[in-house]
Amino acid sequence: MALKENKEAERLHKNALPLIPLRDIIIFPHMVLPLFVGREKSVKALEYAMANDKSVLLAAQRKAGVEEPSPEDIYEVGTLGCVLQLMKLPDGTVKVLVEGKKRARIKEYVSTKECFMVTTEEIDEIAEETLETEVLMRGISKAFETYVKLNKKVPPEMIMSVSSIDDPGRLTDTVVAQLTIKLQHKQELLEIANPTHRLERLYGLMEGEIEKLEVEQRIRQRVKKQMEGGQKEYYLNEQMKAIQKELGDVDEFKTEFRELEERLKKKKMPKEAVKKTKQELKKLKLMPPMSAEATVVRNYVDWMLSLPWQHITEEKKDLDEAEYILEEDHYGLKKVKERIIEYLAVKSFVDEMKGPILCLVGPPGVGKTSLAKSVARATGRKYVRISLGGVRDEAEIRGHRKTYIGSMPGKIIQSLKKARSSNPVFLLDEVDKMSKDFRGDPASALLEVLDPEQNNSFNDHYLDCDYDLSRVMFITTANSMSGIPYPLLDRMEIIRIPGYTEQEKLHIATGFLLPKQLKAHGMTDENLSISDGTIRTIIRQYTREAGVRNLEREIATLCRKSVREFLRGGKKGRVRIASRSLFKYLGVPRYRYGMVEGKDEIGVATGLAWTEMGGELLSTEVTVMPGKGNLTITGKLGDVMQESARAALSYIRSRGERLGIEKDFYNKVDIHIHIPEGAIPKDGPSAGITIATTIASALMKIPVKRDIAMTGEITLRGKILPIGGLKEKLLAAHRGNILKVVIPKENEKDLKEIPAVILKKIEVVLLEHMDDVLKYALILKKPEDIFKGGYEKETISDITHRNEDIITH
Repeated sequence: MALKENKEAERLHKNALPLIPLRDIIIFPHMVLPLFVGREKSVKALEYAMANDKSVLLAAQRKAGVEEPSPEDIYEVGTLGCVLQLMKLPDGTVKVLVEGKKRARIKEYVSTKECFMVTTEEIDEIAEETLETEVLMRGISKAFETYVKLNKKVPPEMIMSVSSIDDPGRLTDTVVAQLTIKLQHKQELLEIANPTHRLERLYGLMEGEIEKLEVEQRIRQRVKKQMEGGQKEYYLNEQMKAIQKELGDVDEFKTEFRELEERLKKKKMPKEAVKKTKQELKKLKLMPPMSAEATVVRNYVDWMLSLPWQHITEEKKDLDEAEYILEEDHYGLKKVKERIIEYLAVKSFVDEMKGPILCLVGPPGVGKTSLAKSVARATGRKYVRISLGGVRDEAEIRGHRKTYIGSMPGKIIQSLKKARSSNPVFLLDEVDKMSKDFRGDPASALLEVLDPEQNNSFNDHYLDCDYDLSRVMFITTANSMSGIPYPLLDRMEIIRIPGYTEQEKLHIATGFLLPKQLKAHGMTDENLSISDGTIRTIIRQYTREAGVRNLEREIATLCRKSVREFLRGGKKGRVRIASRSLFKYLGVPRYRYGMVEGKDEIGVATGLAWTEMGGELLSTEVTVMPGKGNLTITGKLGDVMQESARAALSYIRSRGERLGIEKDFYNKVDIHIHIPEGAIPKDGPSAGITIATTIASALMKIPVKRDIAMTGEITLRGKILPIGGLKEKLLAAHRGNILKVVIPKENEKDLKEIPAVILKKIEVVLLEHMDDVLKYALILKKPEDIFKGGYEKETISDITHRNEDIITH
């Protein structure tokens, strides 16, 4: 009995065909179609077919979402097919070309493990050549022609192919493959064995599809009559509207319009803004909701209702608390802090007060930007910032006209919307870095914004109505005032922030920077110890700057390397960094500190220069060679500096006899003036006395004292004119361990702003004439033999005795 069952199973397996379940597609007889096969069972079914007679059964799944179908998930009727071509793709899937042959019904599932193997029986088609069949075939051919004309997706060539078919069964299978009907209807047609019945059912389905296409065409025609000029976007919007009308959908536009009206009623706005918004809402109500113009108006109304017209943040009036916050966040910066406290003091007396417009000018890294955040925290206001570096378009400040596509308000209005307050602290960063081109000058647009007399009616091009900026506290920052146009500069209160002294840097590093970096690197004082002496060495030998930005980077480097060392040591002990071991972490020292020239030299003097980075020491060299009186100036000097060098030479020539120089020396020698670091541009008149001293030293063969630095503009008559940036220059001299500095006597008043710690370490010499400079700077055995009369020299101690108010200790 068991033997008979085994033989029967073997016979059934020999007669079985591999089955491929199809998703979202049905293959009819006479169809040739490519398939992409990815499921493991289907791939194995194809392999089995290729190994035998290439025959497969193609049957559709009832639900396409089923990944692993069971026999119950597959229709019983499918199509016997033949594999014409098979190609394996790199991603593991198989591309196969199959041809449908005949209808077939599944009798039994022989195997479902590796792949579906089934036994089948063919469904015979009983063709009846009757008048009804002929009429149906003719009707289907005409209906198909109408269908192709309405549906552009079917190629017109199919009309000729269909009209040439005289077999009713094949006609049905060919036409149904081109229809966009549901899968269930296609399966129904596949299961009908009688061609005449199949023709009748197909004809009914085609009539329904043609009716749908005619409705769609009517919608298109209706939209076409309503639209202007054939604009594509307008056409699509109107088509959506017509579809909504056909379906009877509820228009949501009215609901949105009512919401905008409610927001306008609740919003506190100036009368002009309310009037403007109501006008735009009235326009919006009359516009088609999907038109481009309606989108523009809707965006405008939304902007008007989103701005904080009369919303004001309550300010803190506690002066002690404000002073505590400013001191907590920043060390030093006395002038700025005083100005903010003064503003808050006046504000407590006067309710309606215009916001101050401050301009913080100083080198990078001194805390200008972070100071604005502290001001916002101290006053209790919101904080917004925009960077003006590289801005060259006026529309960035004033905005675009709302008629332009994609137009928006300017950065000022955008930032106020972001702040949600009409009285924030508004930081305009890098105001000296703006430029201009054919699109306008943004600096000119800022004139209205930063003018206390005009900014109560600032007019943005997009809003086209006045906005009150008078309550905003504007703070601008710049590295140099030279890049700011004078009309704009005139509207701001300038507060200079010079560089920090060594002691101030040490205090900032220990009190602010080191704790900040320890926290950022996940460490504490118990893990890492850096002494004050170590930080002082970093300041002196690894940084040379007015601010503390590079100092913070070096401290961050120490923290990173210490974390690595701490982890390698098994998280035990404490990492201590001393001055003598700094090279291990930061490399060799980058700068010399406290190292003046080794000896007094002829034709070499030290000057002081002001740059956007702070003060700098400026070495000046002059050499004299036999020649014909040519003057060569090198070192990438600007026009003003070159003119100053020529003025210095003219002065020396005029004083040649008193200096003991030959009268016609300028006809016999060439003079070369060079200021090292030739890649860095240099300009300004303050190097005049330094150049004159080096020329005199080179011609007289007398060395210049190596521990003296000097700054001052020279005239042809030898007078020394005042210079700017004195504090930065004296800080640079202090950093370079210069002991004596010669400055113009007219700069005596500026010594009030110099920290007392600097004046204690530097002897400041105030002189009025170039003759006095030469007497003081040159190593002369008997100055009275060369210059008649003595020279005036005032030290800081002299000034202090004469006027005790000059220096504030």
